[in-house]
Amino acid sequence: MIGLVLVGHSQDLVTGVAAMVRQAAPGVPVEGAGGLSGGRLGTSGIEVGGALRRALEAAAGSPIVVLLDLGSASMALEIGLEQLADGDRGRVHVTEAPFVEGAVLAAIAAAGGAGIDEVIAAAEAAASTPKLPRSR
Repeated sequence: MIGLVLVGHSQDLVTGVAAMVRQAAPGVPVEGAGGLSGGRLGTSGIEVGGALRRALEAAAGSPIVVLLDLGSASMALEIGLEQLADGDRGRVHVTEAPFVEGAVLAAIAAAGGAGIDEVIAAAEAAASTPKLPRSR
């Protein structure tokens, strides 16, 4: 089954979003890397690499989708990707989807058996999903 990796600047944020994903889509592999030692904000390429490896293993041959909380998390992701073998790197797909909504929608799609393109599309659709009721 397609898995998710959450890369964020806060361990609390990553832990919270992962908990939402696990409740919304039990069984979907989700791993996270967030924050620095001592509870500081930031990202660690080494931690991201570990999360990628765990998710790839849990996905058992299926691809994984990475979601980033902020654009600068991409630097840690690049370091994490360098730690992977070429074949594993090819299973990693990165999306610019909203962190919270994108993760939940991606997980629900993955739990329903969607393919990688559909899972990414579900995550990215979150960017245009209204949060408030629209008046007519």
